Amino acid sequence: MKKDILEILKSYNLELNDQEVSNQVKAILASDFNSLYTVENLKKNFSLIDLTTLNSTDTHARAKSFAENVNNFQNDFDMPNVAAICVYPYQVPTLNENLKAEGVKIASVAGVFPSSQSFIEVKALECKMAVEKGANEIDIVISIGAFLEGDYQTVFEEIVAQKEACGKGHLKVILETGELKTATNIRTASIIAMEAGADFIKTSTGKVPVNATLEAAHIMTQAIKEYFDKTGRMVGFKPAGGISTSKDAIEFFAISHHNLEDNWLNNNYLRIGASSLANNLLSEIYKIETGENKKITYF
Repeated sequence: MKKDILEILKSYNLELNDQEVSNQVKAILASDFNSLYTVENLKKNFSLIDLTTLNSTDTHARAKSFAENVNNFQNDFDMPNVAAICVYPYQVPTLNENLKAEGVKIASVAGVFPSSQSFIEVKALECKMAVEKGANEIDIVISIGAFLEGDYQTVFEEIVAQKEACGKGHLKVILETGELKTATNIRTASIIAMEAGADFIKTSTGKVPVNATLEAAHIMTQAIKEYFDKTGRMVGFKPAGGISTSKDAIEFFAISHHNLEDNWLNNNYLRIGASSLANNLLSEIYKIETGENKKITYF
């Protein structure tokens, strides 16, 4: 029987005040940021990274280089590896052939990323093919235009279809929060995605003017906790887009730490989509541990 997302949404309070959300974020950071800024948490945040390259100029050689660096990482650093490497579907076979690092996943954007402006059959097929070629995880974008028109049923059903197409693969659903703009819209999209079967909800593609914000992270992690309280199903959270410094990482970690329980604070349920963040975290960890300023460019 087809689910009616409008009926499901009636069981949630979707109305949020944007200024109150902003004030809550400031209070969390004022209370928690300094105590969380430790080498241990910087290393933990490194282990949450989906090391990402999503450029039209990406080549098989670049994907192979990413894989080799990740393969060799623990020969050079005594700390946890990244969680995953995230690429376009075309590069998935290259990662599948070359990535050997234990526990590191292959993630692929799909579903006509980043616009999601195509037929659902095309989007679902791309998800299915990426998994068949070796992806463990699929990152898709909601139909933002349909959402902004109030067609929540289409948004819901397209996520359901892409989740089914992923088979055994985990599905991360990107809300593109910078385009949703309001706290109420972000909360509504979060609930729709989770009710449709998302394994993770993710802020952004990194391809629009406004990407991950702390306010969006606060709204989404609160929604994750409420959904868990209602259903008993844990859904992960992934901020992405513009997170590049150690300060950025710990600020987002502080929001998740405040709103979610400890069993979310690992890379099974918490990720960061990033590229330059990995090197910046390594540089900051080295500085704290040795007292020496050294720019590390491993990746």
